[in-house]
Amino acid sequence: MTTKPITVALLGSGVVGTAVARELTRNAADFEARVGAPVQIVGALVRDASKDRSETGLPADVFTTDAEGLVERADIVVELMGGTEPAKSLITKALENGASVVTANKALLGEAGPELYQLAMEHGVDLSYEAAVAGAIPLIRPLRESLAGDEVTKVLGIVNGTTNFILDKMDRTGANLEDVLAEAQSLGYAEADPTADVEGHDAQAKAAILASLAFHTRVRTSDVHCEGIMGLTAEDIKAARRAGCVIKLLAIAEKVERDGADGGPGVNVRVHPVLLARSHPLATVREAFNAVFVETKLAGELMFYGRGAGGDPTASAVLGDIVHAARHRVSGSHGAGESAYANLPILPIGESLTRYVVRVEVADEPGVLGRVTSAFGDQGVSIESMRQGVRRSEDGLASLTFMTHEAPESALATTVDTIKKLPDVTSVTSVLRAEGI
Repeated sequence: MTTKPITVALLGSGVVGTAVARELTRNAADFEARVGAPVQIVGALVRDASKDRSETGLPADVFTTDAEGLVERADIVVELMGGTEPAKSLITKALENGASVVTANKALLGEAGPELYQLAMEHGVDLSYEAAVAGAIPLIRPLRESLAGDEVTKVLGIVNGTTNFILDKMDRTGANLEDVLAEAQSLGYAEADPTADVEGHDAQAKAAILASLAFHTRVRTSDVHCEGIMGLTAEDIKAARRAGCVIKLLAIAEKVERDGADGGPGVNVRVHPVLLARSHPLATVREAFNAVFVETKLAGELMFYGRGAGGDPTASAVLGDIVHAARHRVSGSHGAGESAYANLPILPIGESLTRYVVRVEVADEPGVLGRVTSAFGDQGVSIESMRQGVRRSEDGLASLTFMTHEAPESALATTVDTIKKLPDVTSVTSVLRAEGI
């Protein structure tokens, strides 16, 4: 064992940073034994260095407002600030200085990951980000290392705890979305401005990271089709329940084989609400938990489940990355870098294969059903099942629910647009994609 300490700088001393500092100081002997050298926090970036932070176990002189100086004197820089800047500049500086970096910043990695991975490789250091996706769930390293000898074909998962809490509560109580969102905010599951969660942007960045790892291809957040949950209603949830399904916001990344002149594999990545059969493993994920389902050629189906957010769960993932990077510093090595050799084309959502469940309100008159079903046939979309609701005598309308067989997204979307224009159709009340049904 070497006696030279591995020095650590914390950029951010919020809930996660405090938990990381507390564990490293309270369990210093354990971490030294695991790493093979002492692990020493040499500084923690804060907005106000005079504030009492005794709960971290760190001396007061460790806290600083000098981010640039702090980055220059650490072997491992732990970025827990969030946002793009100044996080990107500080991580860049750290990597250029030869420091390893641990980050939980999914937004930054989704946008600028390729540049940062390249810098890490050029300088022979680690860039670790287990906490960036699904909190405490060990997911990044299995995709990056454990499954490196296998071929991943599909990844789908619940990667945002806030939206899962909302949809699960709506399913169990029948409440509307706005009321459950307010409850989530009061419980601390949702921010005062919940846009990043409910509009799907948080899951969008995480989907880009997962797809990049799974398919050895650079995928940025802007490559990911994104739809949130704000358009969902209590009636959508009730209709799903009647059909033996639940609705979840899923991040989906899959390898798609294309036909024709542009044949060969491509990558499709998307985030949107999905109708799931209650028998699917992801359908049982409750409250603010996360779960990711991975399909591979050799290992088959794998599922990773656990707490996807919170100070202590996220700190667990960060600490694991610190130990991983510190061990490499002791041995003079570094871990696996970016793998983007496949360089597969990123396909638009129109080229994905999916199934639609479409609910429409129509005039309850002879010939209407035939005209609506013809709209599907005209686009080559096959209908698997159709269910007619009870006729409403007060307005002479009836509800029709169609479930399609798998078809290209572009054909399904065109079908829905056509149906909306039919004179017998009062409204298209709901359109959901289906998985595992």
